[in-house]
Amino acid sequence: MSNPTAAMIVIGDEILSGRTRDSNMHHLAGQLTEAGIDLEEVRMIGDKRGTIIAAVQAMSAAYDYVFTSGGIGPTHDDITADCIAAAFGVPIDVRDDARAVLAEHYAKSGTELNAARLRMARIPDGAELIDNPVSAAPGFKLKNVHVMAGVPSVFTAMVASVLPTLTGGAPLISKTLRIERGEGDIAGPLGELAEAFPLLSMGSYPFQKDGKYGAHIVIRGNDTDQIDRALSQLEAAFS
Repeated sequence: MSNPTAAMIVIGDEILSGRTRDSNMHHLAGQLTEAGIDLEEVRMIGDKRGTIIAAVQAMSAAYDYVFTSGGIGPTHDDITADCIAAAFGVPIDVRDDARAVLAEHYAKSGTELNAARLRMARIPDGAELIDNPVSAAPGFKLKNVHVMAGVPSVFTAMVASVLPTLTGGAPLISKTLRIERGEGDIAGPLGELAEAFPLLSMGSYPFQKDGKYGAHIVIRGNDTDQIDRALSQLEAAFS
């Protein structure tokens, strides 16, 4: 059976403007690969209500798991939670369990749980909370969509909370062969090999260093034996 599929929506004007560099996709991709879940699509979108709603609806219908990052903080432009509620047609309001988490957290530091911070306790009806051991404000899961913070340390902690709840498949295995030939020489044999091993993914990544050039051929799949056979055949073709 094939692995479960996943998609990610990275939300934030600051990402699209180049002001902030996204690292969450890289982290999530690695974690899902180890869990045997295939990340098949990533969209980076701005803080626009219609765009967020449309992306959530489309990706929720197309993939087994969807993950979002960004837009669940205390400021006026943090609109992700409202958009998720709208995407699934459910109400959203401050929820007692989320409020309790925030109240305990801010009480420890003597900080007021004001109206702005209380926005982070607004959770769509029917959603399950996602634990946030870093800054307390929870994420949530509604249907197959996991809604998480954009701050990398918090996102990473939330992913760790979510992973044990997911059903994975066979972890993706990756092996690399360095070939000191131009891609024009490599392309033919590599294409034939790809046809012979349709269950494997093959990519060519050129390099040029210290007067040498060529490509690293990366072969990925779930079957170690197939990967090893493919690598052996490729190596023999260029020996």
